[in-house]
Amino acid sequence: MDMDGILDRLETGEQELVQKALTEYNKENSQCFFFNAEQREQRKFRKKKFRDWVPKSDSDYDSDCSDDPEFKQRQKLGELVIKFLERDLQPSCQVVCLETIRILSRDKYGLSPFTSHSAMQILAQYAGLDYSDETEVPRMPDSESVVEALKALCNIVYNSIEAQEVAKELRLVCGLARRLKLYNETRLSHESRFFDLRLLFLLTALRVDVRRQLARELRGVSLLTDALESTLALKWADIYEVVTDRLAPPLGKEETERVMEILKTLFNITFDISRREVDEEDAALYRHLAAILRHCLLRQSDGEDRTEEFHGHTVNLLVNLPLMCLDVLLTPKVEHGSVEYMGMNMDTVEVLIQFLDRRLDRGHKLRETLTPVLNLLTESSRVHRETRKFLRAKVLPPLRDVKNRPEVGNTLRNKLVRLMTHVDTDVKHCAAEFLFVLCKENVSRFVKYTGYGNAAGLLAARGLLAGGRGEGRYSEDEDTDTEEYREAKPNINPVTGRVEEKQPNPMDGMTEEQKEYEAMKLVSMFDKLSSREQIIQPMGVTSDGRLEPLDEAAQKMLQQQESSDLETDSD
Repeated sequence: MDMDGILDRLETGEQELVQKALTEYNKENSQCFFFNAEQREQRKFRKKKFRDWVPKSDSDYDSDCSDDPEFKQRQKLGELVIKFLERDLQPSCQVVCLETIRILSRDKYGLSPFTSHSAMQILAQYAGLDYSDETEVPRMPDSESVVEALKALCNIVYNSIEAQEVAKELRLVCGLARRLKLYNETRLSHESRFFDLRLLFLLTALRVDVRRQLARELRGVSLLTDALESTLALKWADIYEVVTDRLAPPLGKEETERVMEILKTLFNITFDISRREVDEEDAALYRHLAAILRHCLLRQSDGEDRTEEFHGHTVNLLVNLPLMCLDVLLTPKVEHGSVEYMGMNMDTVEVLIQFLDRRLDRGHKLRETLTPVLNLLTESSRVHRETRKFLRAKVLPPLRDVKNRPEVGNTLRNKLVRLMTHVDTDVKHCAAEFLFVLCKENVSRFVKYTGYGNAAGLLAARGLLAGGRGEGRYSEDEDTDTEEYREAKPNINPVTGRVEEKQPNPMDGMTEEQKEYEAMKLVSMFDKLSSREQIIQPMGVTSDGRLEPLDEAAQKMLQQQESSDLETDSD
């Protein structure tokens, strides 16, 4: 049936005819995700070419489709279907109408029929999230119509700023939070739970005010932690220790999907924890959550890629938690099969270092994939001595290879040193900071393992180019040198961090006149680069270990000398 026929049947208002027409339309378009994408791109190209046109809102894109008959028909279809849903319909007809809206909502340029207050409220009512009557018992998502409404809302909220604002006004997050409290009391399908969680994630990701409302007003951390615990079906060995069976089968696909949505939403609402004070009650809650996250890191999912994603979201959330609450990662007793170091259970740290190594090897989107785990390991090393010593043994074992540059090779040290000169400033800083902390912020030890050339960026930023230590508080145990390092140490080039072959003196065989000529030539070249063309600027290291232009240093010395001369004259 063509679109005109479907529209005609909708206007008649007869349920059976409408249901039959929309069922056929849904079947034909079930796999359609982009409408006329090629034609739309061609129109955008033509407008940009002749008018340098840049759209400022979705409405600009909509107007770009105003001359498209198919687009107009879809808009009309959306308007009629959302209006048709106001009637008292049979459940099967409701499902078909909501499925049509879900399909139409995939086109982010044609959302205007669904983003008004009235349209969003209709969808919220079908999804069981209407919060206009706070005393009403929330509808549980146990029917197909509720799931279809949730799917449509996810599409609309994700693609429309206007819909996000309306969702906030309708207090959809309150309806979701109220329903979340009942999750442990009812038997629900995976889709029902998943799309509730997906919509909650989208609302907290896209609206800062909703994020704060869920975190503070609705006690979202506690609610979501309970949902996480329920989804994982946890058993507790102690107050902050989850029973983790290493021989248990991998976490199922559906459970993993729901857990990841919960972790993502928890990440959104805990993003600013480090900026505010944490009282005893909150600290206990975050320790409880950290214990669950430890269990997540030790569990596998269905497949390597899914496990990697699952662990990635776990690491992201751990970074948000207060450092004082991460001690629970090390508190479980050492058992058979555990990784032990200094009498502590290092299973979690072992998983994190393996996770880091895998992501280093992948080398994809390093800023997003590496910086969270590097920050987590760095901060944990700062506050937990056992963690730092264990990681140092893994990353910076006693130095034996003195022939290759620190960045050459496939060890963890080599991979991290290579990142210290990465083009992305965040990646470079995180890698350098991690190694610096493992060296207990000792400059000579840091240079020993990385080379002065690689270390210079962090040292300059910290004002430590002249040597010394950072501000961290560490014990004073000495670094143990291997026999290979002690023998090679006099011949190691501190800049490259390896033994260098002695180069022949280029001035051997020159007369004094030739040497003087080459020296003057070099001075002239530096003069052109610095003072005249300003291509480079000569720098020096101040007494406090910071870089400073040489001309400024010379000016200060001259002023100090003049001041000293004046004092001498007055005497």
